[in-house]
Amino acid sequence: MPMDVGEADADIPVVSLSDGVVTLRPWSRAEAGFMAEAFADPAIRRYNGPHDRLGRPAPPLSIKDAEAIIDEFASSWRAFVAAEPPSGVAFAITDAASGGLVGCCGVDDWSQADVAQFGYWIGPGARGRGYATRAVVLLTRWLFELGAARAFLTVEADNEASAAVARRAGFVHEGTMRAHSVWQGERIDVMWFAALPLEWAMREPDEPA
Repeated sequence: MPMDVGEADADIPVVSLSDGVVTLRPWSRAEAGFMAEAFADPAIRRYNGPHDRLGRPAPPLSIKDAEAIIDEFASSWRAFVAAEPPSGVAFAITDAASGGLVGCCGVDDWSQADVAQFGYWIGPGARGRGYATRAVVLLTRWLFELGAARAFLTVEADNEASAAVARRAGFVHEGTMRAHSVWQGERIDVMWFAALPLEWAMREPDEPA
């Protein structure tokens, strides 16, 4: 798996992961328009956007809001290069051939016990093409290379497409947390998927079992 770490825009680190079909790289402020447009999509507002305690989605992002989020990503990348855990870093998911943006994946948290939690979304015009599964595999392999002892993600029980991505990427459904989330005042079950480095089915053939 190609991996390049360098410097771009004076002090913003660049980490690029690719399998030849999908490339993951840090976001640029110039891409705030894509992010803002994506977060107006009903599915992304439902499953990925911020909600209040009653499960009501926040208003769609403005360009300024999206720029602020991308700035936070850049700050997390700088901290990572300074030898801090990659908590808060995020990749733009792109088509490797065209370079076109299709979505996002990132590390939500890296615990003191080296457990990494992450998430992902794909823009509405790029769904159903396998981008999410490839991105999850690339991201998970990178997390294990960094020393993660466990990687996990959570999926709301009615989000069948996202659960299918997790399974295709080699994650094990470990259980369901009942009434763990809320959407528009209704309690929602949340599924828990995880992978361990030595048993992960998507290891490269030459990786130790």
